[in-house]
Amino acid sequence: MNLKKILPLLLLFSYSFYAQESMNDKKEQIKSMKVAFFTTELDLSSQESEKFWPLYNAYDNKQFEIRHKKMKAFKSRLNNDALDKISEKDASNFLNQMEAADEELFWLRKKFTKSLRTVLPDVKVLKFKKCEDDFYRKLLQQYGDRGRKDKR
Repeated sequence: MNLKKILPLLLLFSYSFYAQESMNDKKEQIKSMKVAFFTTELDLSSQESEKFWPLYNAYDNKQFEIRHKKMKAFKSRLNNDALDKISEKDASNFLNQMEAADEELFWLRKKFTKSLRTVLPDVKVLKFKKCEDDFYRKLLQQYGDRGRKDKR
């Protein structure tokens, strides 16, 4: 499986490890970190920022909504007891729903990239893609380090 596909899913599941903070608080913290990281790494002009952030925020909110609502429903139905008792028909329906969510995320990403290319040069769009991957990697590492410290 591709690292780009795994990272967002790991990020989603990392939320559950820190339940003491509300989901909205976590989302806002991550959003602040992301804004700072992207701003530094992308070196957007004021005109580019003006156009980039509304596009990105709409994309990010929709992506979060799809992942949170749909993946949370999948996760709640995927406990070991349920999997041991699931019928072939239900498993097939479940996989179809998961694939539909993945496809919805794919088309959202494709539409966002197309929009992004109208407001940023292609070089910066590529930098954004790398920057986004780097951010999620850094975030996962940070939460992993935090989890290890908490266990000591």
